[in-house]
Amino acid sequence: MTIGQLAELTNVPASAIRYWERHGLLPAPERRSGQRRYPPQAADRIVLLRKFQQAGLSLAEVREFQQDQPQRQAMIRAKVAEIEQRMLDLDHAHQLLTHALQCSRTDIVTCPTFRDRMATWGHSD
Repeated sequence: MTIGQLAELTNVPASAIRYWERHGLLPAPERRSGQRRYPPQAADRIVLLRKFQQAGLSLAEVREFQQDQPQRQAMIRAKVAEIEQRMLDLDHAHQLLTHALQCSRTDIVTCPTFRDRMATWGHSD
């Protein structure tokens, strides 16, 4: 498929695809008459790149993830721990906001239910 078709299929601008290619995040495609021609698997790789970006991985981390090297395992473990902490933080924020919708207190920090929850957060982290 052409870069335009790949861009349309993945909803990623062609400029981003070319950028990822230049930086080794996407394999260089074969060329026919000077035009890039991508295999169907390129779309899967782009979906993976987007997911990694959405999860907060830098381009350097994505590149490292794609390499077969010992540091890869350490980087993955560190990133999993970071994501798990973010998930916990998001869960706490969700609990606070959900409770705030139902709480009659003007200042949520003075609410005994909320204070009890906050006390458990400090111990569960």
